[in-house]
Amino acid sequence: MATLSSSTQYGSIAYSRSSLSSSSSSDGHHKRIGFSSSFSFQQRFLPAKVSLQSVRNSNQNVHLMQDGAVATTATPVGNETPFKKLKDGLLLGTSSEECKDAAGFDINESASTVSITVVGASGDLAKKKIFPALFALYYEGCLPEHFTIYGYARSKMTDAELRNMVSRTLTCRIDKRENCEEKMEQFLKRCFYHSGQYDSEDNFADLDKKLKQHEGGRVSNRLFYLSIPPNIFIDAVKCASMSASSGNGWTRVIVEKPFGRDSESSAALTKSLKQYLAEEQIFRIDHYLGKELVENLSVLRFSNLIFEPLWSRQYIRNVQFIFSEDFGTEGRGGYFDNYGIIRDIMQNHLLQILALFAMETPVSLDAEDIRNEKVKVLRSMRPLQLEDVVVGQYKSHTKGGVTYPAYTDDKTVPKGSLTPTFAAAALFIDNARWDGVPFLMKAGKALHTKSAEIRVQFRHVPGNLYNRNFGTDLDRATNELVIRVQPDEAIYLKINNKVPGLGMRLDRSNLNLHYAARYSKEIPDAYERLLLDAVEGERRLFIRSDELDAAWSLFTPLLKELEEKKIIPEYYPYGSRGPVGAHYLAARYNVRWGDISLEQ
Repeated sequence: MATLSSSTQYGSIAYSRSSLSSSSSSDGHHKRIGFSSSFSFQQRFLPAKVSLQSVRNSNQNVHLMQDGAVATTATPVGNETPFKKLKDGLLLGTSSEECKDAAGFDINESASTVSITVVGASGDLAKKKIFPALFALYYEGCLPEHFTIYGYARSKMTDAELRNMVSRTLTCRIDKRENCEEKMEQFLKRCFYHSGQYDSEDNFADLDKKLKQHEGGRVSNRLFYLSIPPNIFIDAVKCASMSASSGNGWTRVIVEKPFGRDSESSAALTKSLKQYLAEEQIFRIDHYLGKELVENLSVLRFSNLIFEPLWSRQYIRNVQFIFSEDFGTEGRGGYFDNYGIIRDIMQNHLLQILALFAMETPVSLDAEDIRNEKVKVLRSMRPLQLEDVVVGQYKSHTKGGVTYPAYTDDKTVPKGSLTPTFAAAALFIDNARWDGVPFLMKAGKALHTKSAEIRVQFRHVPGNLYNRNFGTDLDRATNELVIRVQPDEAIYLKINNKVPGLGMRLDRSNLNLHYAARYSKEIPDAYERLLLDAVEGERRLFIRSDELDAAWSLFTPLLKELEEKKIIPEYYPYGSRGPVGAHYLAARYNVRWGDISLEQ
């Protein structure tokens, strides 16, 4: 009989990470609920049957005993939790010493340890994002006292070779260079490697033995990051659950997108994962939710009186979510051709941002309360119709004597592929707040610039006294809120203003919060925030299974129609602004894309 003890965290954590003002406040409570029970070998990840509702609002640690009894111990609750201090310290530039002082949550106790296993450690994502993010957390003093990092992959490699590979991608904060080399050396000593097959229980059992050696008899908490192709997710999860899960602490698994190709494959993946994992142990990561400006959305709206009253159809004319890359597939065409831009960007990144933007005020900042509101938004949306979508594909283009290749020139892309590299769509939310407001999405590769932004265009001023000063183009007088997610993060509001002088000449000016100018500290990478959340068990920025189902239900009918009818994409030159059809789509709803105006 295998035994698993898993802790699950619920509660409300209130904090302000960044806003138009530099102040932050907290009055939340942090509660931890632990479950310990015995299960059959096949169910070792599944939670015991216990009512969370009955304990959610109690300030106690709750343990379900093997005989079914519930044992509780009181936990003191203060106005400011250690986790709140830690997270704000990381995000607002707290020093390493202060971050360590704030790290008072359970995983830092001398009796426990955290083992982080990066499955697929030899891949690009692990080298470029995961290991650097883990080092950044270590450098800031935000990892627990006792932790071990293991790389797991099929490649044959020694510990020294892994450390050499990882060391080439590590950097220190621009604003914190002291003891950088020393910190790197200390971090690399905590990194180890184990070679094995992803479908071998024996190989994972050998990993388990190595982890236990490093854990030294402490309570072992284990985090597995699946940085591998989705077709081997289940094999890896099965082997980890059978052979390498924690026997006396929690076990969590981070799963990278794509989460299937449509509703059916996504549901099958979720069903398979839940054979070995409870929903509370699955952390579906969308790194865009960890970006600073995306997380600031709720702060901007709910903590500033000037915005919340305007956040509805009465004042907002349209909302635009724009994503563009200035490069093509560049050798990744084989992967990309199987998914396309709609699955790769729209169905996850942009739709998640839309749900955060449009949701109603949650009961609290508890993960479940926020995700409940996001699901309500997704379920209120109309399924996409073919007439509300424009798809495109970039073609070869010569500029400045340089010839840029077409999508199908990529040797990894099948000849004659119709996979879209660009898409624009108009979506609608059929509820009282947003009825009739077009939410426009646009995403593409090989465009003229690299950027990601949210643009909120407000309605025209009724009976505007100064209309004659703007002429017939009323869009020039439209107030617009722009949230630039990347690069060069900023929030700015376009207002109409009188030009100084004796005449009455108006122009548009920006009230600008430019992060680089306002904050001296470097903004953490999204993976840093999400990895820290996963270690702590904070699920607010991860995707729940019903969220995923609702998202796929919007796009699956459209994707099937595009593929069954073999819709030919509109071709656009490499380095252009995309297909002309996107502008006709926006014009149908009396909208002009905000990123093509003269005054961006």
